[in-house]
Parts: sequence; structure tokens; C-alpha cells
Amino acid sequence: MPENHQIVRSDLKLYKQAPAPWELQGEGILVIYKFSKNWVQAHGNLPEHLKGEFKGGLGYLMLVNYHTSPVGPYKELLFIPGKFTRYNKQTITKIYVSTEVSTQNGHANWGIPKETLPISWDKSEDKESIQVTDGDKIVFACDVKAGGISFPISTSLLPIDLHQLWDGVDYFTKPSGNGWGKLASVKNLKIDSAYFPDLSSQKPLFAVKIEPFRINFPEAEYAL
Repeated sequence: MPENHQIVRSDLKLYKQAPAPWELQGEGILVIYKFSKNWVQAHGNLPEHLKGEFKGGLGYLMLVNYHTSPVGPYKELLFIPGKFTRYNKQTITKIYVSTEVSTQNGHANWGIPKETLPISWDKSEDKESIQVTDGDKIVFACDVKAGGISFPISTSLLPIDLHQLWDGVDYFTKPSGNGWGKLASVKNLKIDSAYFPDLSSQKPLFAVKIEPFRINFPEAEYAL
């Protein structure tokens, strides 16, 4: 085990510390939206400090299957409404991952409000089916089909520039990544609005299946 990876006790749970930066590889689906201020205020799962602060910009639904990471493989579902006025940056307002070690390190490294739930990602010849569950409840489910010509895609085209407030600390992180994408469509979308923003009434601008990709999450900058 590398020296900077330790087994520690936090919140009465044992997990492996994996400090930033992280290099990750995998595949993902990126769905791009343009949300109204009213919709985000009502449905965007905003914490108190962001209510009334939505500025606009592109919103993202992201489904990610990380094949490699400093804490092993894991899957992820997240929502970014767009930018907010205070820092002119994006914020992840809801995110689930499939392993507790990813959750704990996401909190510690970047202030990302990860929660842990099982996520399945099943592939067949013509589609991929992704599902997030909590016991017998379906939290999120969809089918994704992708095709056509591959094209390069990167965070220089679709930037991610995050501000997260966690335990009274402001975290600022700008991940960078690249990969190869194909246009995709998302079908049979099911969302339990008690768990995740219900996007079923929102029409995406477009969706992309990215495979393979690499992404770097640097060490966050902090403001106390």
C-alpha cells in the first residue's frame, strides 16, 4: 500500500485515504441540458446557500463507470444544474456512487456530497441499461443507445469548474479530461424525485457516450 494510502477511522467507518490528485479511466454518458431558473429552484436539490443563486449555463446529467481509480472501480450518477452567482462556478447538487470508499474520499478531497447506493450497468448488443437502487426502490433507471462516428471530446469543450461547500469549507476544483464520444439517446428514464432531481419533463440538448476517457481531479483549493 502506498505511504499516502492509510486505513483510518472516520465516522466510525474504516476506509482507505486516497488524497488528490486522482487519475481515473472509464466510460460515461454525458447528457447536456439548459435549465430555467424556476425549474432549478424547484427541482434542482439546492442546499440553502444556493437557493436563489442560480445563474444559468449548461447543466449536466452524468453517468460514469470508472474502470480504474485510486480507490478501485466504481460507478457514479450525478447532477450539475449549471453555474451559481457567488463564484460563477458549477456545483454538484446530487451524486450517488457505488462504493463507500469513493464517498468518503469525495467528501474529504473535494467536498463533493457523495452518497452510496448500488449502481448496476448492464450492456447488451444494442443498448446499455443503468440502474440505481435503494433496497427494492428504483432510484434512477435508463437505457442508453449510442452510435455514429466517434469524435474527440474534452473538458475544454464542456468545462467542469466546481465549487462545493462541505462542513463549512469552500472547495474549488477544476477537473480536466478527454476521450472519444458518440452521440447517444437516453430512453425509458425513471427517476424517484425523493432521491434525485426528476428530469423527465426536461428535454436535453444532446447526449454523448464517451468511451474511453481519462480524467484528472486535482487537489482542491480551499477557503475557510
